[in-house]
Amino acid sequence: MNPNATSDDPRDFLQDQGFSSYTAEDHATWARLATRQRALLEGRVVDGFLEGLDRLGISDDGIPDFRVMNERLKATTGWEVVAVPGLVPDVVFFKLLADRKFPAGWWIRKPEQIDYIEEPDVFHDVFGHVPLIMQQVYADYLEEYGKAGLEAARHGTLHRLARLYWYTVEFGLAQTPQGLRIVGAGIASSPGETVFAVESASPNRIAFDLGRVMRTRYRIDDYQETYFVLDGPDAWPRLDIAQLTPLWRALDRESDLDPGDVLPDDRVLTRGSGAYHREKAHA
Repeated sequence: MNPNATSDDPRDFLQDQGFSSYTAEDHATWARLATRQRALLEGRVVDGFLEGLDRLGISDDGIPDFRVMNERLKATTGWEVVAVPGLVPDVVFFKLLADRKFPAGWWIRKPEQIDYIEEPDVFHDVFGHVPLIMQQVYADYLEEYGKAGLEAARHGTLHRLARLYWYTVEFGLAQTPQGLRIVGAGIASSPGETVFAVESASPNRIAFDLGRVMRTRYRIDDYQETYFVLDGPDAWPRLDIAQLTPLWRALDRESDLDPGDVLPDDRVLTRGSGAYHREKAHA
């Protein structure tokens, strides 16, 4: 962990990617991951994601050089990817997003971790997150999220913003004319959840509602029990602080919801069977 972990100054966490230090094995691991995931995402992810991969040159050739990628990203949406040593403090994370900088771990998993790692690596952060930042409406949403996070830190409501990030940026789905599609990076970088999120009968799929999402706990140890679905691939919520503050106060008077809960007034797109998590619980 960075020795300045108690700092809230983003500059204390920024590092050089160290592109020349990647080994042939590192690049081969990326290639294996990217080849598999690109094939799985066809017909399951929003078109803008695949367009972003192509326009940024994120391919199965090897780990992208942030310097090259940032030239294209900055020219399109004013964002850049910055290397960090791993997970950073919440306030640092929000400050970076508010400044249109996306923090990405520079290291890559080992071949024996090809299917799962606990802490996000460069494949999750870059392959999963960065392609959609080429879409202006999504890029603006991330900046608004960073600014809202700084405000939430002052209000003591960070858990609300964490849930919003989880259920949109990491595990969001969207309606499209072609059907249900992935917009979340946690899904888009996971082979198992790519299929589970859009095709399994087990999870609930509920129309996105900002307050509902910020009341809902989430799972960090397995596939989600509920996915929230945006009305379209560009239907990211507006995060107006003047509207968020009274909403947070109202939510504080409500009880939190468990990941699998379905409410009578939810707009349910798919009522899940819950079979996957039920079978795992009894295994």
